[in-house]
Amino acid sequence: MALPLTREEALKLIEKYNKEKSDINHYLESEAIMGAIAKRLGEDEDYWKMLGLLHDVDWGITKSDTKNHLTKAPEILKNAGFDDKFIQIVLSHGYGWDCTGLKEKNRTEKVEFALACSETVTGLIHAYALLRKGLDGMDVHGLKKRLKEKKFAAGVNRDIIMECEKIGLSLDEFLDISIKAIKAIAKDVGL
Repeated sequence: MALPLTREEALKLIEKYNKEKSDINHYLESEAIMGAIAKRLGEDEDYWKMLGLLHDVDWGITKSDTKNHLTKAPEILKNAGFDDKFIQIVLSHGYGWDCTGLKEKNRTEKVEFALACSETVTGLIHAYALLRKGLDGMDVHGLKKRLKEKKFAAGVNRDIIMECEKIGLSLDEFLDISIKAIKAIAKDVGL
């Protein structure tokens, strides 16, 4: 599918609204995982990566009141040339949350489930990498142990990570793909 921005232009768009390195790291990690999942599933890698990169484009200007998260994203993305379908997929990662009237909505498409579980697992992997002082040697077994510990990275919604099964990936397969994707960009995200 045709995208209205190059990756470099998308990064500039993100940086216009997001100043914190930790937020940008999350977007880069989400992009990497979405690309790896798209490759595994035979989907459009560039399109899925762009979804991962831009999914929280308005976070930097709405995080002080999280109920406003995703209220600015449609306009930002529309002005950048993205179509309604792309914008709807971005919004879908907020379904079930008390933001922008999305609480009662449910994800139904493979790409929606992929975006939600991909952007969510980044928090678990990043926290585990910080605990371990890096990604070297991180494997699925160790990450699954942390996933089961509700107090570890407590803000990470485990149910959303399990949505990987709705795109045809087992939890082990999804975690393996995700770890490898973030390892590939470790230097870019300070790990």
